[in-house]
Amino acid sequence: MPSLGQADRIEACLAIDMVVAWRIYYLIKLGREVPQAPCTVYFEEAEWKALMAFTTNNPVALTQPPTLREAIRRVASLGGFLGRKSDGEPGTQTLWIGLQRLDDIVTLWRVMTDATHTTVSSRIDTG
Repeated sequence: MPSLGQADRIEACLAIDMVVAWRIYYLIKLGREVPQAPCTVYFEEAEWKALMAFTTNNPVALTQPPTLREAIRRVASLGGFLGRKSDGEPGTQTLWIGLQRLDDIVTLWRVMTDATHTTVSSRIDTG
């Protein structure tokens, strides 16, 4: 029989898993109901810019966000979705894996974009 400490841990884990599952379900539902909407209805600016830069191998950020359907398919491709004609729309598992990878890509994107905006002083302060 699990102890109270173990039950609390399981409950906390399930709570987090439920939030993640709901977000993936919501993304799939949005993508099927309003696929032509801009992806900004779900993704933050850094997320869609990092996604597009990574999946197109082009570091120049786009000025307009892609459609939600395009962004979803690109995220799913990070999770192993091949996007063949007979494949249909991406499912929860490929989106889950893709979103995990996107989190890492966005973290790097933020580091790199912050680094390029930081100015380095060539003056040495000798005190």
